[in-house]
Amino acid sequence: MRNLASGVAIVATGKAAERRGLTVSSVTSICMEPPCLLVGIKVGSETHDGVLASRSFGVSLLRSDQEDLALRFGGQEGAKGVHRFDTAPWKQGVLDVPLLLNAFCALECVLYDHKVIGTHTIFIGRIVATRVGHGDPLINFRGALRTLLLD
Repeated sequence: MRNLASGVAIVATGKAAERRGLTVSSVTSICMEPPCLLVGIKVGSETHDGVLASRSFGVSLLRSDQEDLALRFGGQEGAKGVHRFDTAPWKQGVLDVPLLLNAFCALECVLYDHKVIGTHTIFIGRIVATRVGHGDPLINFRGALRTLLLD
């Protein structure tokens, strides 16, 4: 699995004091009609339960200069719950889900379906809104965060 290069994103849900989010590297496009993606989230995490409760979530793909956010939302800085959102600019999207303002790309999804597989739930989201940012994407490859330089 370590040889699968993937984008790094923050999946977030909720509003105000109920916002929850975590870093994932398991975001995959599924189809264009309807536009859908899937994301894997560990069962029992705050974000997992928040997505099930709200039936919507935001996916903010990170830029190469946002490694600190990947680590923060990955739990490596000790921040939990809504406090993970304290160090970056966030905006509630059209679905009222948190989106990182300066993300490489941001997607808003309504929960289309989900399935538990082992320790994780695969959430399928129907994309209802997108915003494209700028910069180079942050990727995860061989267990390390890396930069993919675009022309």
